[in-house]
Amino acid sequence: MSTPTTTPTSPATRMLHAVTDSSMMVRRSLIHILRYPAMTVPLVIGPIVFLLLFVYVFGGTLGAGLGKSGGRGDYVNYVTPGILLLAVASAATATAVSVCTDMTEGIVSRFRTMAIFRPSLLTGHVVRSLVQTFISVTAVIGVALLVGFRPSAGLLGWLGAAGMLALLTLAITWIAVIMGLVSDSVETASNLPMLLMILPFFGSGFVPTDSMPAWLGWIAEHQPFTPVMESLRGLLLGTPIGDQAWIAVAWCAGITVVAFWGAAKLLAREPGR
Repeated sequence: MSTPTTTPTSPATRMLHAVTDSSMMVRRSLIHILRYPAMTVPLVIGPIVFLLLFVYVFGGTLGAGLGKSGGRGDYVNYVTPGILLLAVASAATATAVSVCTDMTEGIVSRFRTMAIFRPSLLTGHVVRSLVQTFISVTAVIGVALLVGFRPSAGLLGWLGAAGMLALLTLAITWIAVIMGLVSDSVETASNLPMLLMILPFFGSGFVPTDSMPAWLGWIAEHQPFTPVMESLRGLLLGTPIGDQAWIAVAWCAGITVVAFWGAAKLLAREPGR
């Protein structure tokens, strides 16, 4: 009896399989958003609560230190970009939890037994995070407009801001994927992204960096979130951007590449739990 042989697939066939498998995983993740809204609602409510807290509780005092007319009207314009980044960082929690759940419940192990494009196992989680972040950011902008946020941006400014937020979301999401892969429980996966949520507070998100002690101001100016927030202010409010936009893009691109590589390595090595 002759030994069966495996016919090598062409690059076009492999690409088709990759697209098909990724589409299936994206559809699975989007269905999860509809079936389990409890994972999306906190991502919307949390940043809005912070926005209202900082505008109505701290806004009068903090706005007076901005060197302008002072008050909540100035402060809501200043703080909104920081809240938007807080919304992006908050979405990392849902991503880390969903990745960890798939790993710990054996779903990934089952997928490994199939002839499936391996990176597609993570594609759905990334797309879901982008969708959830879009919902959260849209809600934050809507509430910010209601409480006094007055951007001066035209269409190109809004498109630039959307692109900047998308780049940051992609970078943060791949970090969250790594956190989900290395976590041995959902509780751990839900706690690790808290580190990302702290960064906007230690940047220019809520107060200018020159109001901080010199050592803390240096850290705030050289961490990844600050150039993104300054770029958003420039795009939406017309403040000077300088080279902050290029620095922000470089940070986002570098983090995305490194985190994607790390996630792929972990997924290939992880035998499943």
